[in-house]
Amino acid sequence: MQCEKPFSQACENNKRAILGVLERAFANCKQVLEIGSGTGQHAVFFAEHLPHLIWHTSDQPQYHSGVQAWLAEASLDNISAPVAFTVGRDDFPHIDVDGVFTANTAHIMQKEEAKLLMELIASNLPQNGVFCQYGPFTQRGKFTSQSNQAFHLSLIERGYGGYRDIDELTAWAGELSLKEVIDMPANNHMLIWQKR
Repeated sequence: MQCEKPFSQACENNKRAILGVLERAFANCKQVLEIGSGTGQHAVFFAEHLPHLIWHTSDQPQYHSGVQAWLAEASLDNISAPVAFTVGRDDFPHIDVDGVFTANTAHIMQKEEAKLLMELIASNLPQNGVFCQYGPFTQRGKFTSQSNQAFHLSLIERGYGGYRDIDELTAWAGELSLKEVIDMPANNHMLIWQKR
């Protein structure tokens, strides 16, 4: 029996704004790994609108059936079934990618997991590979809005890691250079990194 497709309103709201950045950032990429594919909505939308890419999905195993449901309905030939990837538990996926995308993962992870993720991407991307990291971040310790600060505190209360600071991520980035910080809707940012 096919799993019912999960749905995220946030994915629906932000997908076009994100696509506008990815069209440029991934213009010269061929294969992209999405870390934390979640519902699968982003994967299907981006693969459909970026046909020059092979889009590889990944997430914790409990989310795979939902991703598969979106993939089955979309029936695209440039997207692959999810691989199991839990930061701190699994090896980095053995896929030859020149781009990595993740959305709304850094503030869910614990600090040591977010640090490890940056290190893994830095060591596994090839030279000139691109990493696009979307979500809410602090800049020099400051929140972009009171609602962001309130959300950060609620994340901590619920046992998540909370917002990461862009300077903190940069310190963990190794051979990744932060090329752009792009303001996005709803007090989010897109960080574009490139492997030196």
